Amino acid sequence: MDFTDVSLTALRVFRAVAEQGTFTAAAASLGYTQSAVSRQIAAIERAAGSELLERRRDGIRLTAAGRVVLRRATTVLDEIEATARELSGLPEGAGTVRLGWFPSAGAVLVPRALTSLRASDPGLDVVGREGSTPALVRALRASSLDLALLASAPPFRPPDTESPPLALQTLTERALCLAVPAVHPLARGDFVDVADLRGQRWIAGSSSGEDRLMGVWPGLDERPEIAHTARDWLAKLHLVAAGLGLTTAPATLAAAAPPGVRILPVRGGPQEQRRLLLARLPQPPTEPVIRVAAALRAAALDTDTR
Repeated sequence: MDFTDVSLTALRVFRAVAEQGTFTAAAASLGYTQSAVSRQIAAIERAAGSELLERRRDGIRLTAAGRVVLRRATTVLDEIEATARELSGLPEGAGTVRLGWFPSAGAVLVPRALTSLRASDPGLDVVGREGSTPALVRALRASSLDLALLASAPPFRPPDTESPPLALQTLTERALCLAVPAVHPLARGDFVDVADLRGQRWIAGSSSGEDRLMGVWPGLDERPEIAHTARDWLAKLHLVAAGLGLTTAPATLAAAAPPGVRILPVRGGPQEQRRLLLARLPQPPTEPVIRVAAALRAAALDTDTR
């Protein structure tokens, strides 16, 4: 099989695997079975005459040949999608920006930025989606996103080790806060003392792996009691409102917290800083990308000031 005979389906599957990081996640995103994804990858690797993906315990990594195929595949797929838009009468891709964000950024910052853009650039089309920071980084590398809002915690390492490094800009850096039920004794003051966090019940971010302790105050000097786990930040805040536990939260979520929740700073220990990063590939950005990035910076400044 010659590589010129590779199907668009195989290219889409290959890009999805590169973006999602695993065959399982790619299958879920495409609505395929894992065996169907494996067959497509096997076919495109046979056509290429070499391995395009390095299989590792923590997922896949592109080989040198894989990076070449991904770059070309992205160009082909983008052109096909632009053709489909043009045929359907939609604006061409030059006026479209693909934006990704981690969950809590979609609560306040992203809506404010997009509302501003709708007024200032009504012809600009922003296509957005939510994802974890690692997934968004993979999507940037796969060129299926133009911009991404990423979360970063100390020691503030680069989001990946690929080359060339992503272009990063810090939009905000603020201390991590605590979401407390309004009826909880800890909610009586304007801050929470870190010493009072011992013996509390916690609502964590996930039920497996390292994510299990997301939502628990970092560096807690005891084994935390996890009362509930939830992936969605709004679900966690509603569990807090019901008096079922505490959870960590960025300060920006205060504007979106449901009734019955107070978002408070924590004092008495080292400040737990969190950064909001704007990331893109290092090549010069297009004019639409520049305008979206400017709107996100303005919204971040406005949110930080409030």
